[in-house]
Amino acid sequence: MAFTIKVKVNGEWKTADVEPEMTLLELLREQWGLTGTKLGCDEGDCGACTVLFDGKPVNSCLVLAVRADGHDVVTVEGLGTAERPHPLQSAFEQHGAVQCGFCAPGMLISAKALLDANPEPAEQEIREALAGNLCRCTGYTKIVEAVKSAGRAMRSSVK
Repeated sequence: MAFTIKVKVNGEWKTADVEPEMTLLELLREQWGLTGTKLGCDEGDCGACTVLFDGKPVNSCLVLAVRADGHDVVTVEGLGTAERPHPLQSAFEQHGAVQCGFCAPGMLISAKALLDANPEPAEQEIREALAGNLCRCTGYTKIVEAVKSAGRAMRSSVK
């Protein structure tokens, strides 16, 4: 039996008919074509599927789509565009924090959640916020530098 749900995704309300066992990740990728959110381990260990759910980072592979009914979800597609990238996306590019790119969407979303809550995080706070996101290519030094840089850019644009 399918359920009709309505979810605010990247600022736009969307409706879908979902089966009870469908995950939020499957809904985003397969029905709405938001493929920036990646399927990694499918067990909540790698963080490649991280999205913001009412402003909090969650592993979308572990959230049932029906649970998203009436809630706000932000994916990496909701951060910025190629023409107007989010400061985090610009900083990741400038600092060489992306290599293969598979983990980047989840890293960016977790970093956004951190900077929204704490615009000037210490290095240890950045590392803790990204602890649920695994990168097998770059290591974390450039990623941490990029988050610090984005935080500075975001703070200076607010002043």
